[in-house]
Amino acid sequence: MAIKKDYTFTYKDISDKKRRNLAILDYIRRKGETSRTEISKETGINIVSVSNYVMSYIKKGLVMEWGLDASTGGRRPELVKLNLENAYVGGVDIGSEKLIAVITDLALKKKTKVAIQRPEGSMDRVIEGTMNMLDKLFEEFGKPLSNIKIIGIGASGVVDIYTGTIRDTSPARGKTKTSLYNLANLLEEKFNITSLVSNDATCAAFGEISLSPDTEISEMLYIYSDIGCGIIINHDIYCGTSGSAGEIQLVINNRTKGKSHAIELASYGVRGIDLGIVDKAKKLIEKGEATSIMELAGGKKDAIKKETIFEAARENDKLARELLTDAAYWLAIKVAYLINIFNPQLVMIGGGMEKAGSVFMDALSAYIKTHTFEEPFSATKILPSFLGEDAIALGAASLGVRELFINA
Repeated sequence: MAIKKDYTFTYKDISDKKRRNLAILDYIRRKGETSRTEISKETGINIVSVSNYVMSYIKKGLVMEWGLDASTGGRRPELVKLNLENAYVGGVDIGSEKLIAVITDLALKKKTKVAIQRPEGSMDRVIEGTMNMLDKLFEEFGKPLSNIKIIGIGASGVVDIYTGTIRDTSPARGKTKTSLYNLANLLEEKFNITSLVSNDATCAAFGEISLSPDTEISEMLYIYSDIGCGIIINHDIYCGTSGSAGEIQLVINNRTKGKSHAIELASYGVRGIDLGIVDKAKKLIEKGEATSIMELAGGKKDAIKKETIFEAARENDKLARELLTDAAYWLAIKVAYLINIFNPQLVMIGGGMEKAGSVFMDALSAYIKTHTFEEPFSATKILPSFLGEDAIALGAASLGVRELFINA
């Protein structure tokens, strides 16, 4: 199976043959086992073509014949399924707080997972940490590396496939640029496994829709806190012209200085993975606001995390609940705008804030309803991520499986 070597996933100019590969193999993945007749019926590809494609997959070791289906008259049809012992994929999440890596089979069933805190400092240290994490992952996996056909990498930042860079958007880390080619190439040189890179929110969105039991969802947005948005259109990823679609932050810089604005532009800047609730909590505590947050943090202000605020909110702490509803308001403005534009069936909220529970999610839905037109809002479900912290890593693995299927 020939894999493209520009280190980014295929998402533009996909040939008809590759689309048929993806349609057939992904249907087999979702069904577990199925017949050629059923594949033809569900994909709309004629039975002769389906039989030819399936035969080529069997020869390549991707698919295997598996027993006989019940007969409706005449010869009982042979069932086919993915050859799950022949190929595996890896998924890596280079996140803002954690590094997570998984190995899955072609059905996207997770086999091994390793997670570590993101190393502080430069991207060089983060990459070194990623390599060490993968060493541990492969050791725990216990099978030859030749069984792993591809590693997908989800990285936080603005991707530009033309310049081959991914720009970190965290002010705390300096908004530095990293070569996504070098990142993938380092993995390939060390492990001799094809490696491809994409934006983290794009990976998460594809992972959520790939592993969703609802096969009717074809238009979806994955909101990764205030960091980015993964976009699914017609069951597949949408990445825009240069690969950077889905960045929902606004750039607030000196071009806006000295101008009069009806709204507080800074409020639409980078609020971060926690939507700014931790910094705001610390400032309000310094001003003497009454709250149980400090007690839950062991009396140490530096120990306050978003999870501390979630716990306080569950205990009905007034300040914690206000912080969450305020964060929901500002995120809702962006989500409402996206719903009006894309009219999706589903908006999934991920990145960790969804763990705050109903205080946050109910407020978010209410504020979104306030800012959207009735028609797109009524057609949209707003749900927390069901993959949780594994969304990006599993999504990167899902894109790896997609790449193998496309190029089968």
